[in-house]
Formats: sequence, structure tokens, C-alpha cells
Amino acid sequence: MGQGNGDYVFLTTTAAGKVFEYVAPVDGISQGNYAPIIPLVAPVKLQMATIMGGFHPSEKTDVKFEAAISNNDKNLFSTEDDSDNQGIALKFDGRQRLYSGKWNLDAFSGYQLIQSRFRAIERLFNIEFSRDWNLTETPTGTQSLFVSGLDFSLPEKSTISYRLEKLDFSTQFSGTRHLLSAYANLEKWRIQHQSSYLKSDGTRASSTFFRQQSDVVRRLGRNWAGTRSRAEDNQERLKETGLLSSVSQRFFEYGAFVGRGDSTKVFAEVGYLRRVNDSLQDGRLIRVNHSDSYYLKSRLLKTDKSDLSLFTNYRLLHFEKEGVKDVPSLTTRLLYNDRFFADLIQVSTAYETFAGTIAQQEFSYVEVEPGRGVYTWNDYNGNGLQELQEFEVAPYPDQAKYVRVFLPSQVFIRTHQNRFSQAVTLNPLKWTNATGFRKVLSHFYDQASFSTERKRKAEAREFDVNPFDGSENGLLGLALTLRNSLYFNRGKQHHSLTYTWLKSEARSLLSVGAQENTNGLHQLQYVHLFQKSWLVTLTTEANTSATYSENYAGRNFRLEGKEGESKVSYLFSKNAAWDVFVQFKEVSNRLGDQEKLSQTRWGTSFSFTGSKDFTANGEVALLRNGYSGNALSPVAYTMLEGLQPGQNTTWRLLVQKTLTQYLDLNISYQGRKSEGTKAIHTGSIQLRAFF
Repeated sequence: MGQGNGDYVFLTTTAAGKVFEYVAPVDGISQGNYAPIIPLVAPVKLQMATIMGGFHPSEKTDVKFEAAISNNDKNLFSTEDDSDNQGIALKFDGRQRLYSGKWNLDAFSGYQLIQSRFRAIERLFNIEFSRDWNLTETPTGTQSLFVSGLDFSLPEKSTISYRLEKLDFSTQFSGTRHLLSAYANLEKWRIQHQSSYLKSDGTRASSTFFRQQSDVVRRLGRNWAGTRSRAEDNQERLKETGLLSSVSQRFFEYGAFVGRGDSTKVFAEVGYLRRVNDSLQDGRLIRVNHSDSYYLKSRLLKTDKSDLSLFTNYRLLHFEKEGVKDVPSLTTRLLYNDRFFADLIQVSTAYETFAGTIAQQEFSYVEVEPGRGVYTWNDYNGNGLQELQEFEVAPYPDQAKYVRVFLPSQVFIRTHQNRFSQAVTLNPLKWTNATGFRKVLSHFYDQASFSTERKRKAEAREFDVNPFDGSENGLLGLALTLRNSLYFNRGKQHHSLTYTWLKSEARSLLSVGAQENTNGLHQLQYVHLFQKSWLVTLTTEANTSATYSENYAGRNFRLEGKEGESKVSYLFSKNAAWDVFVQFKEVSNRLGDQEKLSQTRWGTSFSFTGSKDFTANGEVALLRNGYSGNALSPVAYTMLEGLQPGQNTTWRLLVQKTLTQYLDLNISYQGRKSEGTKAIHTGSIQLRAFF
């Protein structure tokens, strides 16, 4: 509200959100800057109409134009101040061929005018527009952009382009940019260059901004050698103080490289880069650090079946300030894909190492409309306060009343990280028509995958390059998944079997301490279709799930469970089916109070897909939860999946209809009822438009 316009001041932030403190007025004058009011959000409307065209008076002349008008009404409930809703934008482009022959010369020019009241629905300029013009604060007023230049081209050999740009925002900003780009592809040389120089003046600051990037490559048969350079010099001086602003910076980077091979097939390139950085210190741009980088870029194998590429970069950052240690970093990326024995075995490997930072992340929970959030709050200790450890992922839409909002962190820890993934597929399908043992193997199919990502605290010059290192020393983050699925008669629904084994582990660093989660699964599924209409599905599994929280002992548990499900489906057609199922589950907690759950679930479901873009599916289920332990605890919420001990009933219905090519209608309804409570009904209607 602004200082003196409210009776509250900001105090602190909790899991429930921001907390404000009342400050009594003094002599009738408010002392705070917040007030307990809710602003009414008025409906708005933004419309835009565009007309464009072109004119070609001759083969050497091309003229294009575009005009747009926008209508931006910020309050549809009121007609006050509607006189400034409309704005216009104009654009003209022209190109003239000045000379044609062995070489070509074109002149081009363009002009854009955008009124201050014009509002576009989509972005008008590229995402780097503000930085290109040093627009740290977007000026207001009518905007005009004039462009003119020359293009010289030697077909299939070289091009040179000069471009002049003039940008104005009424009287608040004026800038001029000169851009030069060149490309030459000669017999043994390839030269690329891009540079720009900006000089601007505004009500807030004046600036100069120079940038350039150049590559020169010499080819010697299958070999090449070259140099490259990049530079930026950005100096913005504030009008009020005459000092350089915080966006001012300067760097210069140069290096050389050599390579051999075909860059589209098999090749290798090694190179060296040196970069010096100047930053703002005591109002001046002075040298703060420099770095030396050595890199290898290669594709070592490239065939119809195989692909192996490797990139690695080692950088050592030296600081000019005495007493500051050098900072090394290693970035590596290896990608390998291959197929063996006529696609019998398929292998995919990815490996990466890199340096980074990890934040000791702080977060809060903010209440939103039911169904719009992700989390629900359970007051486990009954004190009426929303505490971080009392929020759970909501299993039902009516409970999803909170979202997690991450707060800006001031604590970052430097890390060395590695990431590895491996996938192996065995597919003996090609032996379908074979005999003997190969015929038996053709019924099987196996997929195995392993992935891991580790984050360790950076220590001196030591790098974490081993993705299989199980050491706990300095480990800050971990995500590990190991999975294998073995199929028999995959996808055939004829005595089909699927065995799945899964193990996963995750660790994260939060401001409230470390959190760990582990999961394990053994699952066997049998599917068989008989008499062309009856589908039997039998599933059994054993699973484990463990959670460890460093500072919240009430969230520590280790669950072991066994499940079995039988389902019989009657297939009316390929588009309609009706199911009857029964499921048994037993879960026990091996820590704390040794809670136990014995659950029986049975019910029926259906699915239908119409011929005219209509689908519907639904389910009704009865559950009997035999639970021993405290029902109001994190472990109970996890084991009961948001339901209550005793008798429970759940139901759901989803209807989807494609109204037109660009319009879809979704109707969703679900409900539940627990023993001794009233039924809860949740529904939603969604109309989606595709543009």
C-alpha cells in the first residue's frame, strides 16, 4: 500500500505464508504499509487486428507493410478512461537490388512505429532485444525503430552485411547500433564474423556496448585448424551520479583449435580458450579473474547402427584477489547408442559430469482454491499451526488446497555432479519363425535401465567422476533408479507374463535438513484373453517404501507391503469394456509404533470410446481398511492413502468430448465416503481451446 497507507507491517514468513503485525496509528496517521484488503480483479479484454501486404513493382524491388490496432480494456465493468484503450503499430520493409552479376548488392530499409497505448498479444521482438539495446528499465512512450543497410553476396562463397539501427522512445531513450556480419567459405578457408556497437542516451543513463565474435578456420584435407575470439565491453553510466551502473562489464576470450575428420560423421577436435573478465569494483571496471579452458569435442563412431560422441572441458578459474583459491571445473558428456546381432540387443548409454551449485532450499505453503493446489494440511499435533512437516501430497482434488512456493535462498553450496544412465533391451522377436530353443526365446522381451545422479560438495581439485561411488562423504543430493521388466508374449494377451523389479533412492537438501526416500518393488502380472471377449488379469507384488527426515522423527517410517489383485474384463468390442476386480493388501511399518493395515478392495469399472470423438470411463470401489495405530499421523496418511479406517467407498466418472477441431469438453466427477462421515463430491467442467 505504501508507507503510511496501512496499519500493518511485515513480520516473518511461515509455512502458512507471510505474517503481519498490527501497528497502532499515531495521531490518526497510519504507521504501516500493509492493509487487510483483497483487491477485486476486474475482467480485462485484449484484442488485436492486423493487416499486411506486399508490393513488387519490379523483379529487383520488394516492399512489404503491416499495420495493427489493439484494444486493451483493463476493466470491462467500467467505461471510465476508455478513451486510451486503442493503439496502433506500423511496419514497413523494403529491399532493392542495386547490382546483379558475379556478385550481388542489395540495399534494404525498414521502419516500425509502436504507439505507447498499443498492446501486443505475443512478443514483438526477440528475447535479447532489451539486452541488445541496454534497456535495463523499459522506457515508456511511442517507440520507433529505423533500420537500413547493405547486403553484399558472392553466391555460394561469401556474404557481407552492414546494418544501421536507430531506436527511440519519445524523449526518454535514443540509441544507435551498427552491426557488421561476414561469412566467407573459400577453397581452404572459412571465416565468420559478427560485431555490433551501440551508443545510447536516456533519461536514466547513457551507455556504449561493443560485442564481437569471430572464427577463422583453415582446412588441410581431412584436417583443420583455426582460431576464435569473443568480446564484450558494456559501460553504462548513470546520469544522476556519473558512475558506472551494475550492468557494466567487460570480457575478452580467445583461443585456438585443431581437428581431423568429417564434422558430419567421425571427427575429433581439441582446443584451448583463455578468457579474462573485468567487473565493476569501486566504481571502475577492473580485472577480477581469468580462466584457462581445454576441451575435446568428438564423434568417435557413426554408422547406421552405432553412434558414439564425447565432449569434455576442463576449466581452471584464477582470481586476481590474493587469498582466493583457484576454482577448477570439469564438464564431460558421453553418448553411446548401439545395436547388436541384427537388433537382438540394443544399448543406450549417457554419462555427464559438471560443476554447479545447490541451494539450501527454503519453501512455504500458500493456500489456493480447492483443486488448484497439490498439497493438503493435516494438523497432526493439534496445535492449530501450519507446520512444514504437516503438509502431504493430496490424493483427492478437494484436499488439494495448497501449493509449495520456494523462497529465494541466500545459501548456495558449490558441487561437483555426475549423471549416468544405461538402458539395455533384449528383443528376440526376429526368431518368431525359428524352431527349437530360439523359438522359445522369441516369446521373451527384456528391458533393463539404470540411472543415477549424484551431487557432492566441491572439495579443492577433486572431481566426482565415479557414478557408482557409494561413499557418503560430502553427498548432498542423490537420485538413483534401477529397473528391469521381463515379458513373456509381450502385448499378445495370450498367457502374457510381466515381471517388474524396481529399486529407487532419492536424497535432497532442504533448509530444514536432509530428506531421504527409498522404494522397492517386485511385481508379477498375468494377462490372458479367452473366447475373444473375456480378459483375465492377475497381479501380485511385494513392495517396500522408506522415508527418513533429519529433523522430523515423526516422518520416519519403513513400510513393507504385499498386494494381490484379480480382475475380469468383458470386452463388448475394441471400444467398450466392463471390469470386475478384487484386491487385497497388507502393509506394516517396521519403525516407531509398528502400524499395520489390512485392506480389501473390490468394485467394478467401465470404459467406452465412441466413434465420434467421445470417451467415458468410471469406477465404483468398496474398501475395508483394518488399521491398527494412530490414524492421525504421517505414516497413517501414507498407508491409508487419504482414507479412514473401516468402511470406505470411492467412485469416479470422466467424460471427454471433442466438440470441434479446436474445442474439447471434459467433465470429471469423483467422490468418496468414509465410515461415520458424510460423502464428499468433487466435480469439474473444463473447456479447452486449441489455437
